[in-house]
Amino acid sequence: MSKAFTRESEQDDDDDAPAAGPLLPAGTKNYMTRQGFVAMREELDQLVKVDRPKVVETVAWAASNGDRSENGDYIYGKKRLREIDRRIRFLIKRLEIAEVVDPAEREETDQVFFGATVTFRICSGDQASPEETFQIVGVDEADASGGRISWISPIGHAILKARVGDRVRLHSPAGWREIEILDVVYR
Repeated sequence: MSKAFTRESEQDDDDDAPAAGPLLPAGTKNYMTRQGFVAMREELDQLVKVDRPKVVETVAWAASNGDRSENGDYIYGKKRLREIDRRIRFLIKRLEIAEVVDPAEREETDQVFFGATVTFRICSGDQASPEETFQIVGVDEADASGGRISWISPIGHAILKARVGDRVRLHSPAGWREIEILDVVYR
Protein backbone atom coordinates (compact mmCIF):
# COMPACT_ATOMS: atom_id res chain seq x y z
CA MET A 1 0.00 0.00 0.00
CA SER A 2 1.24 3.48 -0.84
CA LYS A 3 2.19 5.81 2.00
CA ALA A 4 -0.36 8.24 0.59
CA PHE A 5 -3.09 5.95 1.94
CA THR A 6 -1.76 5.45 5.46
CA ARG A 7 -2.88 7.37 8.50
CA GLU A 8 -0.46 9.84 10.05
CA SER A 9 -0.70 8.07 13.41
CA GLU A 10 0.82 4.95 11.83
CA GLN A 11 3.75 6.96 10.49
CA ASP A 12 4.29 8.74 13.81
CA ASP A 13 4.41 5.49 15.80
CA ASP A 14 7.48 5.94 17.98
CA ASP A 15 7.64 2.53 19.66
CA ASP A 16 11.32 2.29 18.83
CA ALA A 17 12.15 5.51 20.68
CA PRO A 18 14.06 4.84 23.89
CA ALA A 19 12.34 5.33 27.22
CA ALA A 20 13.37 8.43 29.07
CA GLY A 21 16.23 7.54 31.33
CA PRO A 22 19.95 8.04 31.70
CA LEU A 23 22.29 5.75 29.84
CA LEU A 24 24.74 3.52 31.63
CA PRO A 25 28.32 3.50 30.40
CA ALA A 26 29.16 0.32 28.51
CA GLY A 27 30.45 -2.47 30.71
CA THR A 28 29.32 -0.94 34.02
CA LYS A 29 26.92 -2.35 36.56
CA ASN A 30 23.64 -0.65 37.39
CA TYR A 31 24.35 0.13 41.04
CA MET A 32 21.34 1.28 43.05
CA THR A 33 20.58 2.00 46.67
CA ARG A 34 17.84 -0.03 48.35
CA GLN A 35 15.58 3.07 48.35
CA GLY A 36 16.14 3.61 44.61
CA PHE A 37 15.36 -0.03 43.85
CA VAL A 38 12.16 0.08 45.92
CA ALA A 39 11.06 3.34 44.25
CA MET A 40 11.56 1.87 40.75
CA ARG A 41 9.73 -1.31 41.77
CA GLU A 42 6.81 0.76 43.11
CA GLU A 43 6.67 2.79 39.89
CA LEU A 44 6.59 -0.44 37.86
CA ASP A 45 3.81 -1.86 40.03
CA GLN A 46 1.81 1.39 39.71
CA LEU A 47 2.12 1.33 35.93
CA VAL A 48 1.25 -2.37 35.58
CA LYS A 49 -1.53 -2.64 38.15
CA VAL A 50 -3.19 0.80 38.02
CA ASP A 51 -2.24 3.12 35.15
CA ARG A 52 -2.15 0.63 32.27
CA PRO A 53 -5.51 -1.04 33.11
CA LYS A 54 -7.19 2.40 33.31
CA VAL A 55 -5.85 3.41 29.91
CA VAL A 56 -6.78 0.04 28.37
CA GLU A 57 -10.31 0.51 29.71
CA THR A 58 -10.50 4.02 28.21
CA VAL A 59 -9.18 2.81 24.84
CA ALA A 60 -11.63 -0.10 24.78
CA TRP A 61 -14.53 2.23 25.57
CA ALA A 62 -13.38 4.72 22.89
CA ALA A 63 -12.99 1.93 20.31
CA SER A 64 -16.55 0.76 20.98
CA ASN A 65 -17.83 4.21 19.99
CA GLY A 66 -17.19 3.55 16.33
CA ASP A 67 -15.07 5.72 14.02
CA ARG A 68 -11.56 5.69 15.45
CA SER A 69 -9.97 8.10 12.98
CA GLU A 70 -11.33 11.20 14.72
CA ASN A 71 -11.81 9.76 18.19
CA GLY A 72 -9.52 11.74 20.52
CA ASP A 73 -9.95 9.37 23.46
CA TYR A 74 -8.89 6.45 21.27
CA ILE A 75 -5.95 8.22 19.57
CA TYR A 76 -4.49 9.76 22.73
CA GLY A 77 -5.26 6.63 24.77
CA LYS A 78 -3.25 4.49 22.33
CA LYS A 79 -0.39 6.99 22.47
CA ARG A 80 -0.44 6.97 26.28
CA LEU A 81 -0.55 3.17 26.25
CA ARG A 82 2.61 3.08 24.10
CA GLU A 83 4.33 5.48 26.54
CA ILE A 84 3.35 3.32 29.51
CA ASP A 85 4.49 0.12 27.78
CA ARG A 86 7.81 1.73 26.84
CA ARG A 87 8.39 2.83 30.46
CA ILE A 88 7.44 -0.64 31.75
CA ARG A 89 10.00 -2.27 29.43
CA PHE A 90 12.65 0.23 30.55
CA LEU A 91 11.97 -0.36 34.25
CA ILE A 92 11.98 -4.14 33.85
CA LYS A 93 15.34 -4.06 32.05
CA ARG A 94 16.89 -1.71 34.65
CA LEU A 95 15.59 -3.73 37.59
CA GLU A 96 16.85 -6.99 36.07
CA ILE A 97 20.43 -5.70 35.88
CA ALA A 98 20.33 -3.73 39.14
CA GLU A 99 22.93 -4.43 41.79
CA VAL A 100 21.56 -3.17 45.09
CA VAL A 101 24.10 -1.66 47.47
CA ASP A 102 23.03 -0.73 50.99
CA PRO A 103 25.26 2.07 52.30
CA ALA A 104 24.15 1.40 55.88
CA GLU A 105 25.81 -2.04 55.72
CA ARG A 106 29.19 -0.61 54.72
CA GLU A 107 31.72 -0.34 57.50
CA GLU A 108 32.55 3.22 58.49
CA THR A 109 35.43 4.65 56.50
CA ASP A 110 36.59 8.10 55.52
CA GLN A 111 36.82 7.07 51.85
CA VAL A 112 34.11 7.84 49.30
CA PHE A 113 32.38 4.84 47.74
CA PHE A 114 28.94 4.28 46.23
CA GLY A 115 26.19 5.24 48.69
CA ALA A 116 28.31 7.66 50.72
CA THR A 117 26.89 10.96 51.86
CA VAL A 118 29.69 13.42 51.21
CA THR A 119 30.12 16.97 52.44
CA PHE A 120 32.53 19.00 50.32
CA ARG A 121 33.27 22.44 48.99
CA ILE A 122 34.44 23.48 45.56
CA CYS A 123 37.54 25.64 45.53
CA SER A 124 38.40 27.90 42.64
CA GLY A 125 41.69 29.71 43.11
CA ASP A 126 41.62 31.22 46.57
CA GLN A 127 37.80 31.24 46.78
CA ALA A 128 35.70 28.40 48.19
CA SER A 129 32.01 27.76 47.71
CA PRO A 130 29.72 27.06 50.65
CA GLU A 131 29.68 23.46 51.88
CA GLU A 132 27.49 21.08 49.89
CA THR A 133 26.25 17.64 50.89
CA PHE A 134 25.25 14.96 48.39
CA GLN A 135 24.71 11.22 48.48
CA ILE A 136 26.40 9.21 45.72
CA VAL A 137 23.63 7.10 44.12
CA GLY A 138 22.77 5.21 40.92
CA VAL A 139 22.02 6.89 37.60
CA ASP A 140 18.29 6.16 37.81
CA GLU A 141 17.86 7.74 41.25
CA ALA A 142 20.00 10.87 40.87
CA ASP A 143 18.30 14.15 41.80
CA ALA A 144 20.71 17.02 42.47
CA SER A 145 17.99 19.22 43.93
CA GLY A 146 17.17 16.37 46.33
CA GLY A 147 20.79 15.97 47.42
CA ARG A 148 21.58 12.86 45.33
CA ILE A 149 24.14 12.76 42.51
CA SER A 150 25.02 9.87 40.25
CA TRP A 151 28.27 8.01 40.74
CA ILE A 152 29.04 8.63 37.05
CA SER A 153 28.33 12.38 37.16
CA PRO A 154 31.42 14.58 36.83
CA ILE A 155 31.48 15.44 40.55
CA GLY A 156 30.52 11.93 41.65
CA HIS A 157 33.18 10.36 39.47
CA ALA A 158 35.82 12.86 40.62
CA ILE A 159 35.29 12.26 44.34
CA LEU A 160 35.01 8.44 44.27
CA LYS A 161 37.80 6.86 46.33
CA ALA A 162 38.85 10.23 47.79
CA ARG A 163 39.24 10.51 51.56
CA VAL A 164 38.32 13.18 54.09
CA GLY A 165 40.81 16.02 53.73
CA ASP A 166 41.68 15.18 50.11
CA ARG A 167 41.44 17.71 47.31
CA VAL A 168 40.54 16.31 43.91
CA ARG A 169 40.56 18.11 40.58
CA LEU A 170 37.42 18.55 38.52
CA HIS A 171 37.27 19.88 34.99
CA SER A 172 34.15 22.02 34.68
CA PRO A 173 32.90 24.37 31.94
CA ALA A 174 34.40 27.22 34.00
CA GLY A 175 37.81 25.51 34.03
CA TRP A 176 39.69 23.36 36.53
CA ARG A 177 38.44 23.40 40.10
CA GLU A 178 39.37 21.55 43.24
CA ILE A 179 36.91 19.72 45.45
CA GLU A 180 37.85 19.47 49.11
CA ILE A 181 36.28 16.49 50.90
CA LEU A 182 35.11 17.56 54.37
CA ASP A 183 33.09 14.58 55.64
CA VAL A 184 32.00 11.10 54.54
CA VAL A 185 29.10 9.23 56.17
CA TYR A 186 27.32 5.97 55.28
CA ARG A 187 23.66 5.80 56.29
